[in-house]
Amino acid sequence: MITIVNENFSQLNDFLHEKSFSKIFILVDENTHEYCLPVLLGNLETDLAFEILEIEAGEEMKNIQTANQLWEILTEMQADRKALVINLGGGVITDMGGFVASTYKRGVKFINIPTTLLSMCDASIGGKTGIDLMHYKNMVGTFTFPEKIFVYPKFLDTLPFKELRSGFAEMLKHGLIADKKHWEDLIQIQKLDTESLVPYIQQSMDIKQDVVDQDFHEQHIRKNLNFGHTIGHAVESLCLEQGNPILHGEAVAAGMICEAHLSHLEGLISKEDESFIIENIQRYYPYLDISDFKDEEITALLLNDKKNSEKNINFSLLSSIGLCVFDHQCSQKNIEKAIHFYRKLNDN
Repeated sequence: MITIVNENFSQLNDFLHEKSFSKIFILVDENTHEYCLPVLLGNLETDLAFEILEIEAGEEMKNIQTANQLWEILTEMQADRKALVINLGGGVITDMGGFVASTYKRGVKFINIPTTLLSMCDASIGGKTGIDLMHYKNMVGTFTFPEKIFVYPKFLDTLPFKELRSGFAEMLKHGLIADKKHWEDLIQIQKLDTESLVPYIQQSMDIKQDVVDQDFHEQHIRKNLNFGHTIGHAVESLCLEQGNPILHGEAVAAGMICEAHLSHLEGLISKEDESFIIENIQRYYPYLDISDFKDEEITALLLNDKKNSEKNINFSLLSSIGLCVFDHQCSQKNIEKAIHFYRKLNDN
């Protein structure tokens, strides 16, 4: 399903020649339109007609209003069920494009061409599509696999440092939950740049795909991929609600620190492992100021997390470096302690 393409995108062109699509719709945002679309179009070899659909960049665009606009455009352009949607972009584009494609006329085919580290290693893989509802992350969506995922690592050269760092958080997470050696390799990286990161992308993609293959609909082991995301998504949602959106990886890094501490409070990992994990995450990520967020605001979002059951907050926590447990229910006291622990990091 995942193919790393060469300079002339021959694997993508072979795929298009083998299939019988009626028309191609390429979804981009303003950034990928400028930096990535010319590369794709310069190498695209097809006789099929294609249209470019552009949305503004940013998480705040991942909503039902944007989805509705895209459905209307597809309808006006008479897209039929044999059309192909190509999602060229980061996590917002692959989430949004996959959702729009999987629901339009009860589903048209789509492929993902991720352009950010976050989408290459995580967001584009696994068949989760979705949009945000109000300020709740990914509350509406489908489980629908893309036909293929084509990865062109040179797109990473177009990214600012903060976007690379954002994607790196998901790579660190993959190591922490499933592969100790991957974690140990990643924390040896001194400078986050394309040259340093590319050698480890395939391993991160493989970890994500392996977990998904075992549990597509997130009934058991796939929940482990949510480590750092329960508290992280709450922080990301509150920032979005304030009109001050942050990058997903920044929220996940903060969430992993909180949930590593929570793993220790719950007796799952040693103090030594907790400190080792947190110190290494802090090497790459600055403190995220959450002083304006009240405990009850964070808790209200935790209670609405998609992994919950019967009003219990279900966490995915570490049992060691490289191993994770899911559906772990923590005491409210320890959840609050973990949040307060993160707040106090700014004092050190």
